[in-house]
Amino acid sequence: MTTEEYRIGIEEEYFIVDGETRSALRRMPGAFMDKVHAELGGAVSGELLQSQIEVMTRPHESAAEARRQLRGLRRSLGEVAAGFDLAFLASGTHPTASWQTGKGTQTRRYDGLMHDLQMLGERNMLCGMHVHVELPDADQRIDVMRRILPYLPIFVALSTSSPFWESKRTGLMGYRLAAYDELPRTGLPELFETAKDYQDYIDALVAARAIRDSSYVWWTIRPSVKHPTLELRAPDSCTRVEDSVAIAALYRALVRHLVRNPGLNAGIDAVDRAIASENKWRAQRYGIHGSFVDRGAREAVPVAQAVETLIDQLRDDAQALGGGEELEHLRTILGGGTSADVQIAVYQEAAHRTGNRNEALNAVKTWLAHASAQ
Repeated sequence: MTTEEYRIGIEEEYFIVDGETRSALRRMPGAFMDKVHAELGGAVSGELLQSQIEVMTRPHESAAEARRQLRGLRRSLGEVAAGFDLAFLASGTHPTASWQTGKGTQTRRYDGLMHDLQMLGERNMLCGMHVHVELPDADQRIDVMRRILPYLPIFVALSTSSPFWESKRTGLMGYRLAAYDELPRTGLPELFETAKDYQDYIDALVAARAIRDSSYVWWTIRPSVKHPTLELRAPDSCTRVEDSVAIAALYRALVRHLVRNPGLNAGIDAVDRAIASENKWRAQRYGIHGSFVDRGAREAVPVAQAVETLIDQLRDDAQALGGGEELEHLRTILGGGTSADVQIAVYQEAAHRTGNRNEALNAVKTWLAHASAQ
C-alpha cells in the first residue's frame, strides 16, 4: 500500500454571520457570494439555507496537505467576509439563531427539497463536516459501510460542537444530529451486503419518484454519488481545523484497516446495529465524557478508552498513510475537550462574570468566530 491510495477530501459547512453581532444572516448578499466564488472558485458552494456556506478541499494523498488547503480556505473565506463586515462560525448549530427566520437558497434542487421537507427543511439550521475516502470498488464501499457501523459513534463524540439551540442549553453535547434525524433517510445506514443490494434500494426509491438520486440519502455514512468514495457525514462542523483533520485522518486509517482486515465485523447483525444506534445517542448526549455499550464485554466502556483502543488498533495504518501525527491530536481533544466543551465553559464563565444570559451567549459566538478563523 502507498500513500497514493485512500485519497482524502474534507467538506465543511459554516454559518455566515454579521461581523459585529455574530447573528446568522437571513439573506446571503449576492456581492459577497460573487466575491467568494471569485476567490475560492469551485472550492465553495451555497447550502440549503442562505445563512450557510460550504467549502471543499481537493482529494489529497496526505492529511497534512488537506490541512494546508482547509486552513487556506478558512483564511480566504474570513478575509472576504471581513470585507463585507461579516464572519463565519464553524459549529454544528448556531448558538442563538432561530430557524423561523431562515430563508432557503433558491436553486432547483433546494426549492424541490424545501417543497418535499416542508418545515423540516426550514429547521435545518445545522452544519456538519463530511469526509471522503477514495474506494473505487463499489462492493468494497458497501462492505466497509456495513462493517464500520460500530465505530461511527466515536466520530460523533469527538466532533461535538452543538450544545446550544435557539439560545438554549440543550443538555446535549451534540444536538445537531438530534435535529438532523428529523429528516427522512438519515441516521445509520441499513445492513446492505452488496453494492447490488444498495443499488436495488436506490433504484426502487427513484422509480417511485421518492428521490431523484442517491444524493437524497443522508445517512451518517454513504457512498458518494459524485465521487468513488465512502463519505462520512456523522461529525459536527469542527470549530478548530486541527480537530477536523484529526477526525478525518482517523476515518481514513479506519477505512484502510477495514479493507485490509475483511474479517473484522464481518458478522455484524441487527443487534450490533441497534447497539451502534444507542451509542450514537450516547455520543450526542455526553460527547467524550460518556460511555459506549460494549456487546462483547457486556459493560459500558468510557469513550476515552474506546478512542485510545482505536488509536492503538490503527497505528500501523495511520503511519502507512502518513497520518500518525494527526491521530495523536485526538488525545488533545480527549484532554482539552471538544468545541462543545469549550462553548459551555465560555458560556458558564461569562454568565458568572456578567450575570447576563445574553452576554454569555455573545461570548460563545465571539469565541466561535475567533477559533473558526484560526
